[in-house]
Amino acid sequence: MASFLQKSSTMNLNPLIVSIAAAVLSFPIGASAQDAAAGKVKAEACAACHGADGNSPAGAFPNLAGQTARYLYIQLRDFKGGQRKNAMMTPVVANLSKADMFDLAAWYASQPLKSTGFKADPAKVARGKKVSEDALCTMCHLGGFAGQNEVPRVSGQHYEYILAQLMAFKNKERTNDAGNMQSVMRNISDDDIEALSHYIADIN
Repeated sequence: MASFLQKSSTMNLNPLIVSIAAAVLSFPIGASAQDAAAGKVKAEACAACHGADGNSPAGAFPNLAGQTARYLYIQLRDFKGGQRKNAMMTPVVANLSKADMFDLAAWYASQPLKSTGFKADPAKVARGKKVSEDALCTMCHLGGFAGQNEVPRVSGQHYEYILAQLMAFKNKERTNDAGNMQSVMRNISDDDIEALSHYIADIN
């Protein structure tokens, strides 16, 4: 790992690529032992906010269904470790073991994502698409914002949640991504963030 990062400095690699590579290399090998069936049972305690199958009933809470397992595990780990802060999540994850987090991640990743029913503003969708292209969002989130490994799937997510997280990154209230999203969002206006949220939430 150290040799990779040392080489990256001489090769002048994009810092975002380096940080993603570091996350991939540091991801626990034990992830291969995830048990989705066990995760289903453990997820019963999460259903009130995130839905029985990971499709949240309210925009304040994210859909977890269809999310990448690695991303879900890392967020649970960060909530427990304090790198990501949320008054509701902190007590929930306090007693989770690494195996619990692997199992929960596997369960939610295996569930189909359902439509939120959000009615996007066509003008804002068009504007948001342009914002996305200018910011090179799909360079990490891939086409259709489907996500990959440690980079989350955000297509089909609740509009309210997308907007809240993008603003949290811009305002440096969420900082558990090695500064990548903060560096992107700091140059995007609030109006453009709203438009981008419409665009992403409109992708199914």
